[in-house]
Formats: sequence, C-alpha cells, structure tokens
Amino acid sequence: MLKTWFEIPLWQRVITALILGVLTGWAWGPEAESIKWIGDFFIKAIKMLVVPLIFFSLVSGVAAIGDLHVTDQSEHKYRDLFVEISQKADVLALFDQIEAQFGRLDLLFNNAGVNAPAVEIDDLSLDDWNAIVAANLTGSFLCARAAFGLMKRQSPKGGRIINNGSISAHVPRPFSAPYTATKHAVTGLTRSLSLDGRAHDIACGQIDIGNAASEMTEQMAQGVLQPDGSRRPEPRMDVEDVGRTLVYMASLPPGSNAMFVTVMATKMPFIGRG
Repeated sequence: MLKTWFEIPLWQRVITALILGVLTGWAWGPEAESIKWIGDFFIKAIKMLVVPLIFFSLVSGVAAIGDLHVTDQSEHKYRDLFVEISQKADVLALFDQIEAQFGRLDLLFNNAGVNAPAVEIDDLSLDDWNAIVAANLTGSFLCARAAFGLMKRQSPKGGRIINNGSISAHVPRPFSAPYTATKHAVTGLTRSLSLDGRAHDIACGQIDIGNAASEMTEQMAQGVLQPDGSRRPEPRMDVEDVGRTLVYMASLPPGSNAMFVTVMATKMPFIGRG
C-alpha cells in the first residue's frame, strides 16, 4: 500500500518547501531584507534534522515573476523566485512551475506581508487599505489555495501549511487597523484550512511572532507608541528562536499539528494590560 508522504522516513525524503516573504516579511522597502533570517535559519536548522537533498523556493512577494537561479550550498539547493503574491496569474504560474519542476510541495510558509502608515483610521486612504488586504490576506489566500490543490493531487498526497499570523492576530497596536484586521482574518483562514485539510492529509498551523530582534524592530529598543499615548522601549527576542519554532512546527509527524504557536519576547507588553 502506498504510504502517505509523512509516513516515509525522513532520510528517504526530498522536501520541497516554499517560504513566502523571505525578502519582504512585514514591510516593503530596503530595511525589510532583514527578514531573510526566517529562511536562512530555517534552512540551517532543518539541515540538522534531515540528511538528504532539500529544495527551497524562496519567494519575495513584491516583484514580478523573474528568472529562477540556483545556488548550490553543500547538499542543498536554493531557488529564488520573485512573484507578486496578490496577483492570481502570478501565483498560478508559480505553483505550476513548482509542480512541473519538483512534482510536489510539502511545506508552504505564508510569511509575506506589509504594514500601513501608523495613522488613525479616518486618515487612512483606501489605496493603503487595499494594498494591505491584497498582500496580507488575498496573497495568503491565493498561495494557500494553490498549495492546497497541489497537495491534494500529488502522490503521496498531503503536506503542511504554516501561516504567519503575528501578535496582531490577537491584539492591535495603536493605529494599526488594516494590519490587525488582515491578521485576524489570517487566523480564520488557518482554522478553515486545518478543518478542510483533514480529508487530504494537509495540516495547517499558525505562528504568531512578537518583537523579534532585527533591523526592522530597532525602534522598539528606543521606544514605541503604547496604548496610553506614551512611548516606551520594549524587550525583543533573538530571531533564531523564531526559526527554531518554525522548524519544530514543520517537522511534526502527520498525526500532530501545532495549531497555534505564539513565540514572543518574554517581557513584551502583550499579556495583561500593557
């Protein structure tokens, strides 16, 4: 009898993983390149767990689809592909290419996302709102839909989808209505994918990250706006702890799923009232 993908021993597998937003993370702009730690550490950590060849497709999420290039490092091959995840045609072309080249997809990390200017909602333009919804929600939907379909029809069937929800999937920061709304919606998408994926051996979970130290969060060490109107420094955590958490979620057997995992700086103002 044909085994499901996760029943095949790790040392016999060749894993195809698609990590979205490695160059963009939560923001557009040059500073967002710091988010590469997610993919970089994931690759380093998974190498310690899995011996054979591993393919990774690292996807930006902001540029048009471009040429694929391969960089060999040890037994691993990294494939960088730039795609606008909010565009249906681009996403379909991406997954068609993955299926044609690799034959399957085993892990999707829906990580690409953007934020809006920190303004009160009556000062927020419709264009800014639509841009956030397109990247954070429509993009996650389009990629999850394509991955779900591929995981259903591949043989052996099944796979895992991990969505990046953020602490904002639970509670907002001041002046963050569009970002918070989309991240709450991602939580609903995660729950639905987890339920509907049962029949197809597709697991879906969500990682909610709070105050990971990077160039993007340098301002937190200086002081950020609090709900009471003051500005105070906030603790940050080592970004490698996020990578380790992601590897844990991705490496679980098919009978187990880390449905929701919050990884955060221990003393950040999240639990309680500030």
